Amino acid sequence: MEHEIIQELMVFVGLMAALGSFTKIVLSIINRRKPLAGPAVPALEEISQRLGRMEQAIDATAVEVERISEAQRFTTKLLVERGHQAPIEAGRARVVTPH
Repeated sequence: MEHEIIQELMVFVGLMAALGSFTKIVLSIINRRKPLAGPAVPALEEISQRLGRMEQAIDATAVEVERISEAQRFTTKLLVERGHQAPIEAGRARVVTPH
């Protein structure tokens, strides 16, 4: 009888050790995954800042393109008012390029 109790006690201790080890492994895996979620938040903040800078650059480029087009319209208007005409195509020498 005493031998059976010792045998059952050893089985119980073995099962508790295995369950404790399994629990430790699972908790270690869960704790390793937590830091992966942390850097994602600063990455989103960085992406947001970059998109903001890109938006400002695009707006600045659009303003400059509009300024250039206004200048071209003004120049065209002045040339038309002065009666300036483009040179005649026949007056130019024709250039033959090898292919």
